[in-house]
Amino acid sequence: TLAKRRMCPLGWLGLASLCLGTLWAVPAKERRKVEKPKAELTLYENLDLDNYELPVDNYGDILDLSNYEELYDYGDLVPKIEVGTLAPLPKDPKTLPELGETTAGTPKPPAPSGAGPAPPAPIPGQGDCLSTPALPCCLLCLCLGSSVYCDDAELERIPALPPHTEYLYGRFNRIGAVRTRDFAGLEKLKRIDLSSNSISWVDADAFRLLPGLQELLLAQNLLRALPELPRGLRRLDARRNRIPSAGLRPEAFRDLKQLQFLHLSDNQLDFIPVPLPESLRSLHLQNNNIRTMHEDTFCDSQEQGQIRRALEDIRLDGNPINLSLFPNAFFCLPRLPTGRFS
Repeated sequence: TLAKRRMCPLGWLGLASLCLGTLWAVPAKERRKVEKPKAELTLYENLDLDNYELPVDNYGDILDLSNYEELYDYGDLVPKIEVGTLAPLPKDPKTLPELGETTAGTPKPPAPSGAGPAPPAPIPGQGDCLSTPALPCCLLCLCLGSSVYCDDAELERIPALPPHTEYLYGRFNRIGAVRTRDFAGLEKLKRIDLSSNSISWVDADAFRLLPGLQELLLAQNLLRALPELPRGLRRLDARRNRIPSAGLRPEAFRDLKQLQFLHLSDNQLDFIPVPLPESLRSLHLQNNNIRTMHEDTFCDSQEQGQIRRALEDIRLDGNPINLSLFPNAFFCLPRLPTGRFS
């Protein structure tokens, strides 16, 4: 009986060992199969599918980009050409000549030297005007025959012009100065219109060397002086500037035997520029600071029978002068000047 009691603990110990051995005898793979579903469920519960992004590396495997361009309709992107806009470039780049061969007066820029980044290459369509007969248009402006239209083109200087240019329209830009070289060799120029710019300086010979120039329009600029003018000029419009009497050369208009229209209104003049050519028909000096005039301003006081029939439009309104104080100054005129007479 004592021997049996000693064997019972040993029997229970062996039975427990057998059970543990059986449990650990299950393969590890079987244990992982039991635990895996629980882990995967936990993973998907925490996954935010709304913010899921496809990696860039996998785009090519999912999207077929080979036929993407065929599905897009480019018909709405065909450029529309309007009158007064920039001239279109040729579709074939080979038909566009080199700028160095076709640009009048503008050499190719030299190659950059020294340290620092190289300047950006010129963009096609932003060069100067072309003068070759093969391309009768400009790159910056619109050339039609002998006329060049550069209105509202954001210009800061006069572009190189074709040598046959007769009419230049460069209004509503940001041109700040006019140099003699800008019109060098353009002997056929008849009309220059640079109204509504920011011109504050003009070289003395910028216009004087143009024998065919008939009309010069410089209205609404920042001029403080007038340059020398060609003798064949017929119309000068320099209204709405800042020109004082000191900004006019002595007897600036005496030799302009063909001048018919002289408009200098809205400036800072304090006297009427004399002598005025006999050809003059219209003189606009309103809104200046003119206070007095000489008896020989318009008429020859020594010749009482003189009649100056051409000069029939004189505007002196907006000046502090009292015209009734100078009756002998305009006795030869067909019409009285416009202004204050009391």
